[in-house]
Amino acid sequence: MGLLIDGQIYIVGEYVHVKPAKGSAFVRIKMKSVKTGNVLERTYRTAEKLDDVPLDERRMQYQYRSGDEFHFMDEESYEQVTMQAKDLEENFIKLLQENMRVIGLCYEHQVLRMSLPNFMVCQVVGTEPGIRGDSSRSGNKPATIDTGALINVPLFINKGDWIKIDTRTGGEYVERVQK
Repeated sequence: MGLLIDGQIYIVGEYVHVKPAKGSAFVRIKMKSVKTGNVLERTYRTAEKLDDVPLDERRMQYQYRSGDEFHFMDEESYEQVTMQAKDLEENFIKLLQENMRVIGLCYEHQVLRMSLPNFMVCQVVGTEPGIRGDSSRSGNKPATIDTGALINVPLFINKGDWIKIDTRTGGEYVERVQK
């Protein structure tokens, strides 16, 4: 759901309805700005009216990058959409793969924000070999995945392994997968 607050569109992340023993009920909302990515927390009385913004999710496919421009194709209308690097989140750019399906968040036929699938499978293209019985270091080591991003993986992961990562946390390791 989207809300219009102070001229900006926000996406509701979390909300809690609170009904205290004394006083009137209220709603605590945690939301994120579509344009800037800033997180805003506000509290509203249940009687207050908020401006609801109808947002559409469109399935898109990443095509290619040309300098600071990223080119996508709408999978329904085959319309080409170009986004500037400054309008995309850093984690989005570092985890993006060619031909990857992404979600475009749109308002009045204009793409405001792009998001990756929650999980993705990638190949480890570079990492130190894990040394058996090495307990002097922590349980993780740095690894480069096929998108070029650097993430932390467990010691047993080797070059060439396929792993599942969580894109919501910037590429945190989830599990090793068979490909």
